[in-house]
Amino acid sequence: MPVSKQVIATEAITRKVDLDNPKVLAKLKKNMGHMTYGEPAWPNDLLFMFPVVILGTIGVIVGLAVMDPAGVGEPADPFATPLEILPEWYLYPAFHILRIAPNKLLGIALMSAIPVGLLFVPFIENVNKFQNPLRRPVATTVFLIGTLVTLYLGIGATLPLDKWVTLGLF
Repeated sequence: MPVSKQVIATEAITRKVDLDNPKVLAKLKKNMGHMTYGEPAWPNDLLFMFPVVILGTIGVIVGLAVMDPAGVGEPADPFATPLEILPEWYLYPAFHILRIAPNKLLGIALMSAIPVGLLFVPFIENVNKFQNPLRRPVATTVFLIGTLVTLYLGIGATLPLDKWVTLGLF
């Protein structure tokens, strides 16, 4: 009895591809099914690969922190307000929408339309089961236009109000 359990355990670890099986061959022709055979995640990935990736990431972060530490900056002065107060860089597009809106209530409505619009992204062209962007042209076009508008608004937020439309180029 223990011998058969050991054989089953070693068989699961060293399982090879059954190239005589027509289902496996059909999946391989479609570039699918590559995870239905081969090495298991335990212990190969979880025990050996993940710690290397985690330690490497920690090493890169510590190295960057040592080579270029964050500066403390100027001491705070409550009586001197800077001319242009900007949020963090990832909030530039939403800040710029609020800044250029003629009515602040409209600006808040436009800013709240961003996450509401993102809720509908998974439903665009959901009839296709493939994740390939080339097979989903409408969703890819919406993503690219949204990315360009976000970059445009983010760059425009760093410029004065009279130069943001042309991004200071003209």
